[in-house]
Amino acid sequence: MSGKSAVGSGQWAMVLLFLISSCTSRFDRIDESRVFRYNEAANISSLDPAFARDQATIWATHQLFDGLVQLSDRLEVLACIARSWEVSENGMEYTFHLRQDVTFHDDPCFQEGKGRRVIASDFVYSFNRIRDPDLASAGAWVFNYTAREEPFHAPNDSTLVIRMARPFPPFPGILSMPYCSVIPWEAIKYYGDDFRGHPVGTGPFRFGYWKEGVKLVLTRNQAYFEWVGGNQLPFLDAVSITFLADKQAAFLQFVQGKLDFISGIDPSYKDELLTRDGRLNPKYAEKFRLITQPYLNTEYLGILIDTGLAAVDGNPLQKRLVRMAINQAFDRQKMILYLRNNIGTPGIYGMIPPGMPGFDTSIVYYDYRPELARELLEEAGYSSTEEMPAVTLVSTPDYLDICKYIQHQVTELGIRLEIEVSPPAAVREMKAMAKLPFFRASWIADYPDPENYLALFYSRNFAPRGPNYTHYSNPEFDHLFEEAMVMPDDSLRLEAYHRMEQIMMADAPVVVLYYDQVLRFVWNDVQGLEGNPMNLLTLKQVYKEN
Repeated sequence: MSGKSAVGSGQWAMVLLFLISSCTSRFDRIDESRVFRYNEAANISSLDPAFARDQATIWATHQLFDGLVQLSDRLEVLACIARSWEVSENGMEYTFHLRQDVTFHDDPCFQEGKGRRVIASDFVYSFNRIRDPDLASAGAWVFNYTAREEPFHAPNDSTLVIRMARPFPPFPGILSMPYCSVIPWEAIKYYGDDFRGHPVGTGPFRFGYWKEGVKLVLTRNQAYFEWVGGNQLPFLDAVSITFLADKQAAFLQFVQGKLDFISGIDPSYKDELLTRDGRLNPKYAEKFRLITQPYLNTEYLGILIDTGLAAVDGNPLQKRLVRMAINQAFDRQKMILYLRNNIGTPGIYGMIPPGMPGFDTSIVYYDYRPELARELLEEAGYSSTEEMPAVTLVSTPDYLDICKYIQHQVTELGIRLEIEVSPPAAVREMKAMAKLPFFRASWIADYPDPENYLALFYSRNFAPRGPNYTHYSNPEFDHLFEEAMVMPDDSLRLEAYHRMEQIMMADAPVVVLYYDQVLRFVWNDVQGLEGNPMNLLTLKQVYKEN
């Protein structure tokens, strides 16, 4: 292909030489034209799936490890190491039947270095390890709904039973997360804390080489258990990940053909790659393509409405009518068009984003309606003769342009909005401790179920105990939430979810800004790489046309 380098960089050639010389039987089949290269601006601190809490780590561990189940690009929960499963009628017990042809990667931790077969007790070990407080895994919460005592049981090598403390229908989706990957006890015993840099899993790729902050190389697992169309996965020989923090430099490497794909968009090259309406710049059409689709990420403004804890005396945001007025006081469509090159969907439908199974576009909760906003403000007691007290919105620097846009538009209606910019870490901490009366936030789905968004408004999840950062509380909402968790019928549960969202949006504890989009720029010779609403990077079916 014109303009694309066959060898990503001299550095890769040196790494390849190192791999071949260090273990010829393992690396001698690597074809440089079958190496997939991408850059990760954020560094990776561990390759242990127990600590896969950020996208960079999730993407890497997703190639190395497998779990009981996996997600399709349409977010369906599919079989993986578990070939099938059943749920008891009361929703209190899951029984998984495992494949018997799955083996761990070859590694020195095993006898004679040969990876052994995965059995049910490996999942018991892996799950109990995640729950162990001494490990301090960020994923310990995924088993909050399982029984307190002996929740995992392996009656034989191919059967795993999970007992629940109470029914939780989204549980199979949670099991698709990297936290729930299977790992061998031998590797933990052999490597100890160094397992972070010597990962041993069952995934389509194996650990090859890692120089932290510089390069990570994963190589093809020649014993992988999945096949497609009579062909064994994966199709690539290797995955090469660099860690350039400078996104502009990474973009230049992509344009030069030294990277096969980039994800997302950065202001430094946004206008170079995209037209004003969000399409790929035509001058690049012969080189690469744009893949875009809804992302399960809702950007919003949160309003602390718990007057007993952190509300400022006379804070107008404690009035529902004022919150409703702000929701209708700015034009989301123009905001998306002018500030984000049309990347995203205006947040007019509620908290649950497009791309979520069961997403409903039949109800528009709040759109740009300035006259109605004025009427709501007057009804709240803020007429042209009575000025509304100023409210302060706390944001991080990267969303300052959006906050200023909202500030400009709501000011025209007499809403005095001040903006306070704080570092991301400070905002996260204050939000978690329920110390911010008005704040910008986002929620990226952990698993593909609307419950993941509605849990933000369940009163038992008040921050800091849980993710209810607004301290929203409504008895009818709580009652429906608890009822939905014991509904085995998916359609009935979905109806309950829709009703919950209607109740919450009527009370307006949030101002939904927009729903994000997955953006992937991929060279035209790369095939089999698609997008998905969870923004997972799945490479096992990717191949490169030569």
